[in-house]
Amino acid sequence: MIRVLLVDDQPLIRTGLRVLIADTPDLEVVGEAGNGAEAVELAVRLQPDVAVMDIRMPGTDGIEATRLITADPGCRTHVLVLTTFDDDDCVYGALRAGASGFLVKDMQLEAILDGIRVVAAGEALIAPAVTRRLITEFAARPEPSPGTGPGTPAGPAGTAGAGRAVLDGITGREREVLTLVGRGLSNTEIAAELCISTATAKSHVARLFTKLDARDRVHLVILAYENGLVPPVR
Repeated sequence: MIRVLLVDDQPLIRTGLRVLIADTPDLEVVGEAGNGAEAVELAVRLQPDVAVMDIRMPGTDGIEATRLITADPGCRTHVLVLTTFDDDDCVYGALRAGASGFLVKDMQLEAILDGIRVVAAGEALIAPAVTRRLITEFAARPEPSPGTGPGTPAGPAGTAGAGRAVLDGITGREREVLTLVGRGLSNTEIAAELCISTATAKSHVARLFTKLDARDRVHLVILAYENGLVPPVR
C-alpha cells in the first residue's frame, strides 16, 4: 500500500484527490496539509511514501517545503509536485529542491495516480509537456563550447552541456533508453516500449546516470537532445 500525503491550500482540490485515491486499492491518504509548514511536520511525523505537493501556498510554499522534506535524512518521503503553474521558475525551483516528479493539474486523473506510483517506486517523472518545453528551451541555446562536458553549469536547472563524444561509452540498448527518457517516458513506459521488465529499464537508467555523470533525469533529457537523439520541438 502506497501511503500519500496531500498538500494543497485549496480544500476542494484535497477532497477531490482524496476521493480519487479512496477508490484506488493500492493507494491510501494518511494526511492532509494546507500549507508547506504543515506538510513538513506531517511528512516527518507520518513518513508517507509520497507527498503530492502544490507550489503556491501561503506561508511556506511548496518549493521550500520540498527542500526541507528532501533534505531531512530521517524522512523517506518522495515529493511529487502537482500544480496549476508549470512556468520555468516553478519547474526549475521544484527540481532544484529535490522533487522526484512534476505534474500539472489538468492531466488525466489516471496519469496523476500513475505518477504517484512511479515516484513511490523511487523513479522520477516529469509531465511530457514540461519535458518538451525544457528541450525546446535548450534547442534555442548556442551549441556548447568545445571541451564543455558534464559538470559544467549550463542553464537554470544547473545542468551541463556535453559533446557528442560522451555517448561513446554507452551500449546500443542504453542509447535506446536515453532516447526514450528524452521523450519524457517513465521507467514503466520505457519497459513497455522496449518489451523489457521495469526493473531492467530502471537498471539501464541507473547506469546512464553513472556513465554520463548525470545529476538527475532532466540532465539525461538534455543530453538526449544535445546528442541528437531527440529532435527539438519547434
